[in-house]
Formats: sequence, structure tokens, C-alpha cells
Amino acid sequence: MANDPFFYVILIACLAVAGVLIWGVSQFGRGGDAKKSNKIMQLRILAQFIAVVLIVGFALTRSIGG
Repeated sequence: MANDPFFYVILIACLAVAGVLIWGVSQFGRGGDAKKSNKIMQLRILAQFIAVVLIVGFALTRSIGG
């Protein structure tokens, strides 16, 4: 599995989700602009969606291709 380059794309996507989540939570913790915090969390949802699509695609290609 780790030999597949698609695995590394998924890993990067998951790390991006974690990074955006940490960024958003830190914005909430600082008590910054609520609109900006909301936009960051919307970005996290988009990043999460992309990561899930990549994971499902990876699982499908592994099950079909062997």
C-alpha cells in the first residue's frame, strides 16, 4: 500500500485537513473574527470532502485492480 503514489496523495490530503482544523480551532480560541473562523471551518469541510473522495477512490481502485 505504501508503494502506491496515490497513498501519499491521501496522506497529504489528511494532513491538510488536520492543518486547517488546527488553524480554525486556534482562531476560535483567540476569539478572533467569527466570520473568518466560520470560513476556515467551511474550508475544513471542503478539504475533508476531498480527502474522503480520495480515500474511497483508493479503496475502489485497490479492490478492482487487486
